[in-house]
Amino acid sequence: MVDAHALQAFVSGVKDLISAGAKPVVVHGGGPQISAGLKAAGIVSEFKGGYRVTTSEAVTVVRDVLVNQVNRELVQHLNASEVSAVSMPGDVDGLLTAEHRTVLVDGVPTDIGLVGEVVAVAVDQINDAVAGAQVPVISTAARAADGQLFNVNADTATSAVAIALEASEMIMLTDVPGVYANWPDRDSLITKMTAAELTVLLPKLETGMVPKMEACLRAIAGGIPLVRVVGNLTDQGTQVIA
Repeated sequence: MVDAHALQAFVSGVKDLISAGAKPVVVHGGGPQISAGLKAAGIVSEFKGGYRVTTSEAVTVVRDVLVNQVNRELVQHLNASEVSAVSMPGDVDGLLTAEHRTVLVDGVPTDIGLVGEVVAVAVDQINDAVAGAQVPVISTAARAADGQLFNVNADTATSAVAIALEASEMIMLTDVPGVYANWPDRDSLITKMTAAELTVLLPKLETGMVPKMEACLRAIAGGIPLVRVVGNLTDQGTQVIA
């Protein structure tokens, strides 16, 4: 969401979900904003296997952008639109606990710095907010048990939160209308697929889409009955089922 139109579409989509009786929980990253923040700080961004390499110097910038820029903006816009939203930084009060992870690059486990995998979610904190008719807005920096700060890919964090909450549905919001069988052929949009079919398609996807689809598969395996990959919260997009 790097422009006013996309941001407003997101806010409207959240309001539509609430009107339909859903209890949305928002989990966000901030790729473009993080890239801009790192560039302003003179830090070079590098990606491996679709994930951002995060140094000790970069992780503090990542956290600052996520919490003090992206999260704040989302909460402010939601509240301005009469949605009661509450900021919940992942690295505060043990909301998200993470451990160091590696990623596969050309089939080889590769260390990409201070990048973490969510291993525990403080579900009660989120449920308390939801019970109070609030929309939690969770940023995806996290800390290890020893306090080490990690950058966590928002897609993988989303699946971890969804599984922990035993959500009825996970919606993966991205910058395209869904999953394509043969990108960039716009006529190859897949409207519905099984996790098994997605697993077969995974090696053929663009690098940037891989973490999202891995998160979808993890969510399905974790008991989420339906995952939707959409470009707008009101779109049908691509449905992924078990």
